Amino acid sequence: MSTNDPFADRNALDANPFADPSVRNALSSSDRAYDEYDSKPYGGQDDESIAAPRLDRGDGGASNNRLEDIQRRERELEQRERDLQQRADHIQKHGRNNWPFFFPLIYHDIQAEIPPGDLQVAMTHIYYLWLLLVATLIINLVACVFIGVKELISAIVYLIFITPTSFMLWYRPVYNGFMKEHSLFYYMYFIFAGFHLAWSVYVFLGIPETGSAALLSTINSFNDHKLVAGILGIIVTIGFTLQGLGNLWYYKQIWKHNHEQGHTFAQARAELASHGAKAYFTRGSNV
Repeated sequence: MSTNDPFADRNALDANPFADPSVRNALSSSDRAYDEYDSKPYGGQDDESIAAPRLDRGDGGASNNRLEDIQRRERELEQRERDLQQRADHIQKHGRNNWPFFFPLIYHDIQAEIPPGDLQVAMTHIYYLWLLLVATLIINLVACVFIGVKELISAIVYLIFITPTSFMLWYRPVYNGFMKEHSLFYYMYFIFAGFHLAWSVYVFLGIPETGSAALLSTINSFNDHKLVAGILGIIVTIGFTLQGLGNLWYYKQIWKHNHEQGHTFAQARAELASHGAKAYFTRGSNV
């Protein structure tokens, strides 16, 4: 008859504590968890959980760049719109006649009416050339006072006639051409600026008794010991030379611009028939 030892299980556990089923289950679960963790890269995280954050970071950077680019373009567009509105407001507010300053007859503002860039720079230089022409005509008149009566009378006619006609017939047309980009104004400029260039050669020569104190008259003044007339004649010669060469340069540049813009003489005739003189005196680019 066998004897049951109530301490048998207890003694076995004391001898081998890992024989306890609960301990073996715990160790088995721990081993499985460790194996799963060890089998996965980077500390047991799923591949998808690793790839997803990296993908999100990459897409987020590209999206941010695109967003910044769009915002930058929007800001540039808004700035352009503000600039255009400021120009329109300026013209509306200050669009009353402002030129010439001593007796305003027309509105003249290169910065407000001529598009920024090369056209505005060219128009500013052409304006300076026109002012140089007027200044030369004034000095020419003073020089002719010391030369003779015939020259003086012709010089007065030049100053009174050339000053307004040059402004209205070739300066203002190119001004309107740059502002409105109408063929009519460009061809009007080409015709009358061509006459002005030919006249510039004529007055540069300074033929005696023609009202010009330039080259030949200057030589005669020094020969006749008229030093004041001779010195002023040098200034006149230089003035007619500079304004003539400057206008010749811009004549070529404007001719090139006219063809690049596709303007034709047929278009100019059509615009003349359609708008007549209205386009010349109307502000803005609508007419």
